[in-house]
Amino acid sequence: MKQNKLNNIKEAGFKVPKDYFENFDDVLLSSIKIKELSDRSGFKIPKNYLETLEYKILDKVSEKENIKVISLFNRKNFVYASSIAAAILLLFNLSIFERNITFDSLDIETAENYIINEGVDSYEIANLLTLEELTEENFIDYNFNEENIESYIVNHIDIESLMVD
Repeated sequence: MKQNKLNNIKEAGFKVPKDYFENFDDVLLSSIKIKELSDRSGFKIPKNYLETLEYKILDKVSEKENIKVISLFNRKNFVYASSIAAAILLLFNLSIFERNITFDSLDIETAENYIINEGVDSYEIANLLTLEELTEENFIDYNFNEENIESYIVNHIDIESLMVD
């Protein structure tokens, strides 16, 4: 049934306005001319403008010779920068970051002064010592001769406290 309808079509199905193909050339040429006119910007440059532009710019730039220049390296900035650099250099030369304090590096006087000034008593010192450290062998190596005993008594013991009333 569909084939019967296709064979019986008498009209093309497309319609064109009247006199469309007769005026087609005129309409096409006028649209091309409008497009060409719209492509132009409307701005014009004077003759030899691009050839003389470089010289005009150089003349204007060379006229401004008396421009005030501020130096980046004035004395104030130099003093600030050098003081910061010296502080950083001093910080690294003092090697405060690598200070390792051990018992071997302590002076005997420093330890004595700490014990005297901080009021450390014998019980606190006894808590720090272990039984292995308090063996008799650790105390045998001392040289107790008469000269050492006399110098100790003279320097450390108050003779008046030994006298009996």
